[in-house]
Amino acid sequence: MKVKAAVISEINQAYRFETLNLAELKDDEVRVKIVATGICHSDDALRLGHAGFPFPAVLGHEGSGIVEKVGSAVKHVQAGDHVVLAYAYCHHCEHCSEGIPAACQDWLELNWGSVHSDGSPFFTRDDGSVVNNFFHQSSFASHTNVKESNVIKVSKDLDLRLLGPLSCGLMTGVGTVINGLKARPGSSIAIFGTGAVGLAAMMAAKISGCSTIIAVDIHDARLELAKELGATHIINSKNSDAAELIREITQQKGVNYSVDTTGVTVVMKTALDVLAIRGVTAPIAVTNQELTINTLTDLALSSKNMIGVLMGSSVPQLSIPKMLEFFKAGQFPFDKLIKMYDFDDINQASADSLSGKTIKPVLIVDKDYRV
Repeated sequence: MKVKAAVISEINQAYRFETLNLAELKDDEVRVKIVATGICHSDDALRLGHAGFPFPAVLGHEGSGIVEKVGSAVKHVQAGDHVVLAYAYCHHCEHCSEGIPAACQDWLELNWGSVHSDGSPFFTRDDGSVVNNFFHQSSFASHTNVKESNVIKVSKDLDLRLLGPLSCGLMTGVGTVINGLKARPGSSIAIFGTGAVGLAAMMAAKISGCSTIIAVDIHDARLELAKELGATHIINSKNSDAAELIREITQQKGVNYSVDTTGVTVVMKTALDVLAIRGVTAPIAVTNQELTINTLTDLALSSKNMIGVLMGSSVPQLSIPKMLEFFKAGQFPFDKLIKMYDFDDINQASADSLSGKTIKPVLIVDKDYRV
């Protein structure tokens, strides 16, 4: 099948549109016509060479669309279903069996593997050369083949153009606070970076009942939006000492939790430094920067914890419907973060995301879609 796809051929190149051949559907796969897809910071990180992904490739992992065809082993979706696409997992390893598919034993192979486990490609050019897949999804394409585990079925009365970002950036932010940090009512939290992930984490902190919610960024417009969405305090760290102000806000105690979404070394260290005794920080950005800590003075003496949280430790088939419940109840207005772009304008959307001009770009791939 011929598909239109935005291809990255080399590190730090712009997206270029190509017509590719999409492989035949495997028994455990679902073919989806993409309606829309978010651009995630991870896509930009890969394109810029921060995460060591092999090119050429079709990126994109916040897709939403309509099922066109299913393989013979697929049981839970059928042609015509409306779906959101998240990460893939195996279903049967120890961690999947315990309900933590983000820790799937085969997670890297399934989501970072670029070709099928049997070595066959997802996409090829007419000359036979392989174009790699990402997240077993590659939603920067008009059509794609995904695992059944990638798929979350949603109601047909919901606008698919809004829903893609729920599957990565927003799920990561929400899940980090609810599943990873397990934030308690009445607690305090500082969130560094108010992009889509950070603002989702902040809204989850409000839903969780945190009484002190501190948003830190260098963009005033984003900080004002953070205040509108539930931050009790905002700090522009370009103009102020964030650590000093957080200590003032918390009467020198520090915060119970912090989340870093920037991946910047000095910011990750600040997120650790501002913790209260027994505080917990979660650095969750895709980054090529490193952090050096002293395990005695930075962790042990204050009983602090630093945790790794992948994809919000979320089960997408449970978390996405829950986020939609929050949205319908007015508790999670993620639509305020979204700006829509034509698929053909992917390079402008990517640039606007990197500059901070747009919080969450969403590419409209199927212009004929109507709710």
